[in-house]
Amino acid sequence: MDLLSGSRNLLRSLLQKWFGPFTKDELKKYILLGIVFAFIIGTYWTLKPLKEAIFGSIVGSGSWLARVKIVSVLFLLPLVAIYGKLIERFARDRMFYLMGFVFAFFMVVWGIFFALPEFGLSNTVASPWRISGWLWYVFVESFGSLMVALFWAFMTDISDPKSAKYGFPLVVLIGQIGGILGPRFLSRIPLILGTNNAPLIAFCSLLVLSMMLLIFIFMKVTPAYLLEGFEEVKKKQKRKKSPGFFNGLKLLLDHKYLLGIFAVLAFFEIISTFIEFNFQVAVMNIFTSDVSRSIYLSNWGSTVNLVTFLCLFFGINNIQRWLGIRFALVLVPFLLFLTVFAFKYSAHVDVLFWLMVVAKSINYALNGPTLKQLYVPTTKDVKYKSQAWIETFGSRGAKASSSGLNAFREFIGVSAYFAMAIYLSFGLLFGWLFLALFLGKKYNEAISSNEVVC
Repeated sequence: MDLLSGSRNLLRSLLQKWFGPFTKDELKKYILLGIVFAFIIGTYWTLKPLKEAIFGSIVGSGSWLARVKIVSVLFLLPLVAIYGKLIERFARDRMFYLMGFVFAFFMVVWGIFFALPEFGLSNTVASPWRISGWLWYVFVESFGSLMVALFWAFMTDISDPKSAKYGFPLVVLIGQIGGILGPRFLSRIPLILGTNNAPLIAFCSLLVLSMMLLIFIFMKVTPAYLLEGFEEVKKKQKRKKSPGFFNGLKLLLDHKYLLGIFAVLAFFEIISTFIEFNFQVAVMNIFTSDVSRSIYLSNWGSTVNLVTFLCLFFGINNIQRWLGIRFALVLVPFLLFLTVFAFKYSAHVDVLFWLMVVAKSINYALNGPTLKQLYVPTTKDVKYKSQAWIETFGSRGAKASSSGLNAFREFIGVSAYFAMAIYLSFGLLFGWLFLALFLGKKYNEAISSNEVVC
């Protein structure tokens, strides 16, 4: 017992030195949230390679991969509206149970459907008229958009600015374990069983159910005072009925601060989508079956999360702790400039593999946790509604915009396409720098004056 207690004290001491001054209860809180995030990320990164691989096998690759990103945004609009209505009716923890059950149920349904010989993955004749491929892609996109948005809305709602500085990076660090193990090992299930990817999709429902159980445990064991967020928000929050989900969109359009967050998120997605599209097309051309494609893409996803984990483990989060949130926000576009510069001179699949690893890791390890902290000094409507608009349409909408150019790659010529994509990326990175300076200034002013931004 003394050995166990000593080990816990040692762990807390190490985390305090590397991440920040955790109390015992805060450490337990963020570790539990990190495990929840690991199940969400593990599920998403297991499904994400299957999203592209199965779509390529059922519908086709090339320009179809670009078009489906545009279509998915149109489908996500009503889904986000439904999500907003549910947010108004259900407690924040019960939203995890409700959405988790819905996604787990449909994972089982998709697993059964893809196992059917005539309509499922055994049918290797690709056609854009196979509607199941389009719906499957939208389903995985909706999981990545809504479940992640719900988790971070919940996180920012129960965190104060001080603890968020060291708690958020720890949560992301633990979450990457799911992103490493999920795609790395679960993608082998079809090879072990000698089947296609259908059983793997159904198995992912167990990960979602485990996430729901962990949320239940978290709400039971976490002290009530650690379920409170930015104190000034609580004082200013009105107790009347919410004015509706589209209030989140109105808040977004009315406040430069939220538009700035939206733009930063969108700029990253536009730039990364250019590189990722060329990477995916190269993979589709090299690998012919959905299993071989998904295993290669799973290895890529696992590598992304491993590099992100190592960045956080070796203290990239200390950049914003020691040098401030403004410096961290400005540093990201400088680092991505180097990635785009390398993309300009090589489009080989192995080079694209590592360029996407670098870009995604920078985003997940540094840019993501820093952007999430920007929501701390905001109201509940911003956290749960505007953030959903920003996360869904700032991310997916930007991918759709970038995919509009990707879809015309063959028509305008590869050389002209690359020139447009690269110089557009450089222009966005230049604008990103000014947005980063603005957002960092507004955040620091809000925290120092103990007021909400919007």
